[in-house]
Parts: sequence; structure tokens; C-alpha cells
Amino acid sequence: MSTKIHSTALIEKGAEIADGVEIGPYCVIGPNVKIGPGTKLQSHVVVSGHTTMGKENTVFSFSTLGAVPQDLKYKGEPTELVIGDHNTIRECVTLNLGTVSGGGKTVIGNHNLIMAYAHLGHDCIVGNHCIIANAVNMAGHVSIDDYANVGGVVGISQYVRVGKHAYISGFTPVDRDVLPYSILLGARICEIKGANIVGLRRRGLDSSLISIINESIKLWKRPDVSKEQCLLEIESQYGEYKEVQQLVEFIRKSENGCLK
Repeated sequence: MSTKIHSTALIEKGAEIADGVEIGPYCVIGPNVKIGPGTKLQSHVVVSGHTTMGKENTVFSFSTLGAVPQDLKYKGEPTELVIGDHNTIRECVTLNLGTVSGGGKTVIGNHNLIMAYAHLGHDCIVGNHCIIANAVNMAGHVSIDDYANVGGVVGISQYVRVGKHAYISGFTPVDRDVLPYSILLGARICEIKGANIVGLRRRGLDSSLISIINESIKLWKRPDVSKEQCLLEIESQYGEYKEVQQLVEFIRKSENGCLK
């Protein structure tokens, strides 16, 4: 594979550019950046800070990767942005470095689609095969598990966790943890509506298992039952299923409280 760098691109001394990388017009690459083979930066992309990108990523115009955190406590420490393989990062996306207090890394896994104008704040962790739609704004320390789908113009508060296979509808404000396998929608007051049935079917889960997950979420949603009593009933009825065990574990580990 041959590396192609446009004559107007600025590559600072120290940057590591692998074979087969394509860097388009007016891109700016900082001295502490590492870009893996086959990655393409279309044009006007800025990659700075201690940023490492894996292989076969595509970054569209005017995205800014590895800028300093939007955190007043940040004092220039050498924190990181780590991006895996086969990600598509669309126009005007911003991905910030981590902070010392947050573990020092913002991490994007593999095979993710991050759509235009999305912002992922410092110390966010995104798993694999996630879709982050247009204009999603994620505050610092947010974690998104594998196969989650976040709809357009969603705002996610600091330290919130989004479980795997969850679906968040567009314009939904998220200030507490979102259960794995669930679908979340609402305006200012939002609520879990049940299992993410369509998404789970696409992932190949059996219809009977999807039904069990849905029933477990219904048990969790009851407003007149305490958290622990809900979890005990879920475990009593469906505790032999791995996915239900993961659901219960997610709720028990939540420090923010989980949406119902």
C-alpha cells in the first residue's frame, strides 16, 4: 500500500504515518500522532495531542481529533485519545483527549459509526459496533457498550453508562444509566419503553430470549416496588439466562441510578 499525502497537508515532525494512509488537502497532524495503515483523512481534518488511530479508519472533513479536554482542571498533561480500527467518523466530529482524574484516556473501539457534529468529551469510552448519530453530545466520563445505538441530538450527562444493545431515541436527554438491551425515549422526562426488540433481532437473539429480556425490563419498571425487590424477582424468574444476569449486574453496579 502506498501512502498518499496531499501537498497542502501539514505533518509535524514526530508524527508516525503507516503505509497506505491517505491524508487529504489542508489536514494538520500533530507531532505526537500515530495513524495506522489504510486510514483515510479526507480534508481539513485536525489530529493533535497524543492520539493513536488504528487501521482502516475514515475521517471526514473538519473533524477535530485529540484536542485538549473541555475541562478547567486540565493543565496540559500528556493524556490520550485512542481510536481502534474500521471506524467511520463523519464531518465536524470532535473527540477530546482524556484527563488525569478520568484515567487519562478517551477510547473509541472498532467498527463504530460516529455521525456529523457529534461530540465525545474527555474520558468517554465507546465499545465496538456502536452508532452515534448526528449532533449527539456526550459529556465527560460517559461509557457506551457494544452495539449501542444513540439517536440524533441526544445529550448524555457525565458518568452515565449506556448498556450493550441499547437504543436511545433522538432528542432524548439521558441523565442516568440506560439498561442493556433496552430502548429509551422521551422528552425531558424519559422512560424505558421495553426491550430494544428490533435491534436484538438484528443481532440474532432468539425471539423467546428477547421476550424474557422484555419481561425482565417490565419487572424493573414497576414504580411501586423497591430496587432490590425488583432485582430479586427478576433473578427468581429469569436468573438462569446470561443476558438477564448481565442486566441485573448492570443495575447493581450503577452509581447514578438506572432509568425506568
